[in-house]
Amino acid sequence: MRLVLLGPPGSGKGTQADALIKRLTAPKISTGDMLRAALKAGTKLGLEAKSYMDAGKLVPDSVVIGLVEERLGQPDTKNGFILDGFPRTTTQADALGVLLERLGKPLQKVVQLDVPSELIVERTIHRRTDKRTGQIYHLKYSAPPPNAELEHRADDREETVKQRLAQYEAMTAALLPYYQKLGLLVRVDGVGEPAEVTARVLGALGLSA
Repeated sequence: MRLVLLGPPGSGKGTQADALIKRLTAPKISTGDMLRAALKAGTKLGLEAKSYMDAGKLVPDSVVIGLVEERLGQPDTKNGFILDGFPRTTTQADALGVLLERLGKPLQKVVQLDVPSELIVERTIHRRTDKRTGQIYHLKYSAPPPNAELEHRADDREETVKQRLAQYEAMTAALLPYYQKLGLLVRVDGVGEPAEVTARVLGALGLSA
């Protein structure tokens, strides 16, 4: 199965990607993971990406697509892959489509996790991290133990969360109709227990939970 998994920050995309890689025996591929791996390996593209990041610039689409091609050339992608959070623009989607057609690995589905913005804000602003262990808790849904040394991360604060949601929606707004027109888009209700959402995603893909 060759998938793109879309959803705003805090929609549970990472959790669902982790569940899907077990069910589909296909790796999750994210731009962050690819960049870290390329930097660690010291590849030409990794060093090129580093030069942009060190200068405080965005890594160009051409470099990111090159990293995707490198990653898809690895043997663990023979049964498919789950692209997590990429592409983010129709320009990237065009380039990805051309690449995948050339590799003979066209996309089969694009899954959008739908979660109301107000719920994402609630999920996120009540998150706290234990500074000692790195464990993440939620003041409402997963209360921390009394001895935890809690930290409220800057990117979990309400103003920051709303800003990130607005940026995501502005950037990806054109992606949904783009993939809808290609007949690849399926939208899944992302509200509920993680296992329930996973069952919905698998159902949308025509697979049993």
